[in-house]
Amino acid sequence: MSAPLLIWVVLLHWATGGGFVWGGRTWQHCTDLRPLDILSEVVPAGGLARGMRVFQVQGVRGFQLAASRPRALGFPASRLFIHCDRFPEEFSIIVTLRVLGVPAKRNEYIFTLMAEESPSVLVGLRYAPDKLHFLFWSQERASGWQTRVTFHNVSLSDNQWHTLVLAVSGQSFSLTVDCSVPKDLVVETPFPASLSVKRASFYLGNRRRRKGVFTGLLRQLVLLPGADATPRVCTAVNFKEATLSVPTVLQDVPAKPASNEVLKYPYETDTKVTLGSRPPCTKQEKAQFWFNASRRGLYLCNGSAWISLLEVKQRLDYVEEYQSLATNSETMGVEVFTIPKVGLFAATANRYTPPGSAIYKWTDGKFVPYQNIPTYQAQSWKYFTIGKKIFLAVANFEQNDRGQEFSVIYKWSRRKEKFITYQRITTHSARDWEAFVIEGEAFLAVVNHREGNNHNIDSVIYRWNPRTGLFETNQTIPTSGAYDWEFFTIGPYSFLAVANTFNGTSTKIYSHIYIWLSGSFQLFQSILTFGAADWEVFRIGDRVFLAVANSHSYDSGMPAPSNFYAINSSIYELNITAQMFVKFQDLLTYSALDWEFFSVGDDSFLVVANSFDGFTFSVNSIIYRWQGYEGFVAAHHLPTVGCRDWEAFHTAEGSYLLYSSAKEPLSKVLKLKTT
Repeated sequence: MSAPLLIWVVLLHWATGGGFVWGGRTWQHCTDLRPLDILSEVVPAGGLARGMRVFQVQGVRGFQLAASRPRALGFPASRLFIHCDRFPEEFSIIVTLRVLGVPAKRNEYIFTLMAEESPSVLVGLRYAPDKLHFLFWSQERASGWQTRVTFHNVSLSDNQWHTLVLAVSGQSFSLTVDCSVPKDLVVETPFPASLSVKRASFYLGNRRRRKGVFTGLLRQLVLLPGADATPRVCTAVNFKEATLSVPTVLQDVPAKPASNEVLKYPYETDTKVTLGSRPPCTKQEKAQFWFNASRRGLYLCNGSAWISLLEVKQRLDYVEEYQSLATNSETMGVEVFTIPKVGLFAATANRYTPPGSAIYKWTDGKFVPYQNIPTYQAQSWKYFTIGKKIFLAVANFEQNDRGQEFSVIYKWSRRKEKFITYQRITTHSARDWEAFVIEGEAFLAVVNHREGNNHNIDSVIYRWNPRTGLFETNQTIPTSGAYDWEFFTIGPYSFLAVANTFNGTSTKIYSHIYIWLSGSFQLFQSILTFGAADWEVFRIGDRVFLAVANSHSYDSGMPAPSNFYAINSSIYELNITAQMFVKFQDLLTYSALDWEFFSVGDDSFLVVANSFDGFTFSVNSIIYRWQGYEGFVAAHHLPTVGCRDWEAFHTAEGSYLLYSSAKEPLSKVLKLKTT
């Protein structure tokens, strides 16, 4: 073969990727290197290297490195640079890590590449508070000194996962944190075009010494040839955990082993157990625990909801008197509510004007007086919020000292930490307020009981005007001696039920359920009631129920019954097929004025406010337990005096019922004792 032909064959062989063979070894372009997973090289097959532990934090796993054996976390560079002993001239370094708080004057090494015979760092990445340093050795342009490229204002010490992409090309250095806007630097000294890695080793999280060991968690450390790997990396939904190459042990949570096996890769978790009331469960709390002391339950956050891991299902054993709450006067209604970051409160609607009605705050396990508000034979309170504004509306039954008949909306003052007058609304012997939201708009409905001796008058629905910051009349609905509004939703539909009590001649009248259609409430269903004083909507599983409290049976045109007050109150259930509420169960009550639904563990209960049996106001109110096919069955008989209203509430210490008496200035808190 002639010399020119031989040269052509060799060149063709080289150009087509065959490469030159020299000393039994093939040489290729260093820029043709594949992605190099530095982190995986430290992990031996089937286990972990000494000085490495696996931790899971926020549902993501990473390596924690020990400072005691820094050399154990190293390996020869020749394991990565198989065909070439030079570091790429252009490359990207991809790191996913979770940094702990680093002292102000401390530096921690994420990785280094060091020659065996020298303490100098050939290539390295180092983190200091709010700074990231990229180190490299350039003998050609820096007289054999180490060059440091510093990125300022890089805040990683927030106990969150972050992904960094450092792109290097000559004098240009670019850092991208969590796929955000890159920080670009151009420096005088370029990265060397020919950096030898002969007899050099990579060290994970250290510089071959105990000082400066990385104390956080490492999940990903990849060297990728090419000027910028950002477009290749930033394709994940969660940029903070963007993945190019992650060691197997850090990937998906391992499947549950068989009973006689153990996990191939055991790992630990940064476990945090929160006590007290239900905390938020977001991606930030993922894989954290919450222990509910009152229910003796352990829950795990999956990133969106608390999943029960271990829970003692409570059962109601008995009810005991917990607190006798002296009130300003007889109490017609009570409202229990919580103001965020302030506490739990109870507002009592008291009969007499001086000293008015009171607000109590739950302090050291008891309700104590907090604020007095002038009211005029107050009937009920309603707590509600609009955005960040907090309101409390009172339904006044009588005129004030000037002969004016107003019900009042109070607004919570964060500065004064009390309720102050916000808006007065003309009402007529108001009995109840109901607040609700439809399609993002806030509404407030008042029940007008009568005007003079006329019980057949309009009750009013007000709409919040965000421009004026006031409630304005939106719709009027004819009512008859009405006592109560009850708002509820079923799927996309909104409903409003009114309890009509007396039309001037009879309590045997229809109460109505309205449905929201085309911007207003329209009649949906009418139900015959007897002096209806309250509606209570509740759900058990997928079933929707509506209970009415019938107070008495009176009709001027009919013979008087043997007892006006011993009558059935009824529970109705929504029949989807018929698209109406149908009667489910009748329960004998004694001038019932209120229903309250509550749950204990998996059990559902209804408690009725029996106020008068025709002879005495000292009559038992009853807790009914849901018994499935049997319906509600009487479970507990509670001695009450003129019981007017029930409220169920929970604290970290347990579950309670509060009842108000319309016949004595004393309300009572009862504690639900569970087993």
